[in-house]
Amino acid sequence: MLGEPEEAARRREFAALLGEFRRTPVLVPLGEGPGADDERGFLTADLNGIRFILAFSDERALARYAVARGEAAREWTYRTVLGARLLDAAVPAVGVPCGVALDCADGEDGMVFPPVRGIVPDEAAVDFDRDAEDMGEPT
Repeated sequence: MLGEPEEAARRREFAALLGEFRRTPVLVPLGEGPGADDERGFLTADLNGIRFILAFSDERALARYAVARGEAAREWTYRTVLGARLLDAAVPAVGVPCGVALDCADGEDGMVFPPVRGIVPDEAAVDFDRDAEDMGEPT
């Protein structure tokens, strides 16, 4: 169990990483599906009832993901999207609990931004009690 100073340091570190992600353009592959590229949604993966938009810091990180999937020969179509736009607009538009997974083929070097308050808008956060908010109660 972490002591208060260690926990505070980890929270500050995560806040710095979140701020950097929000300011950084990332690559977001388009999911496979019918239609033109502008009609296809972002590539996602579901884990324990939560959907994650897959994002990559650069083409090398996307290539590592493609290799890990055994799909290195496939052409990967992607969009460049600002991290803040993913968290503030794309995540709420999904309509189910959703976060962002950055560089998911990179093990501990990857990062997960879960759908919780302080990361995504309150209306998209799984830890936001809408009934309490409607009644003016703190959550």
